[in-house]
Amino acid sequence: MNSRVSLRIALVLLAALAAFPGAPVLAAPNEVAVFAGGCFWCEESAFEDLPGVVSSVSGYAGGTTVNPSYEEVSTGRTGHAESAQVTFDPAKISYAKLLDVYWHNIDPTQVDGQFCDHGSQYRTVIFYANEAQKTAALASKAKLEEDPRFRGKIATEIVPLTKFYPAEEYHQDYCKVNPIRYTAYYKGCGRATRLEQIWGASAKAAGGHK
Repeated sequence: MNSRVSLRIALVLLAALAAFPGAPVLAAPNEVAVFAGGCFWCEESAFEDLPGVVSSVSGYAGGTTVNPSYEEVSTGRTGHAESAQVTFDPAKISYAKLLDVYWHNIDPTQVDGQFCDHGSQYRTVIFYANEAQKTAALASKAKLEEDPRFRGKIATEIVPLTKFYPAEEYHQDYCKVNPIRYTAYYKGCGRATRLEQIWGASAKAAGGHK
């Protein structure tokens, strides 16, 4: 096809679009982000009610065991971390916003654990799905490092996502299905107190807290 014909086709298409200004425009597809930040009940609940988030699922990522069980991950020998897979509409909420919510829901200085939970399965990780997410995650970490409180102390890993495995059904929507037990765990583990110490008023301002 020569350039003149290609130009003519392009002009015809533009004319057609101009003739139907109300024609529907295809929306950008949903995207997926995966974060590990200690207990996945808390990570899942931090994201699930944010405007633009389609779903938030508890699960496991970062390890080598295929389709692991909760019991296996709890041993700390699978390499997996308890994680949340967040499906979101990028037209309604940005990945940068998800990163902001993520940071304000964890203690980024704690090594191999979060709050009262200890072990590599509770480590903090940002699993990036593509280069754009990698760039954004590294930039957000660099910005955090500018704060003297965090400089040289951030333990959160930023690594490529290989495979996410959904956790067992009884772990899903735990915050909503078992609100009393969830609240007892959330407060008893010291999560709320520690987040307030680290982030102050900016914690709730970022969103995601139950």
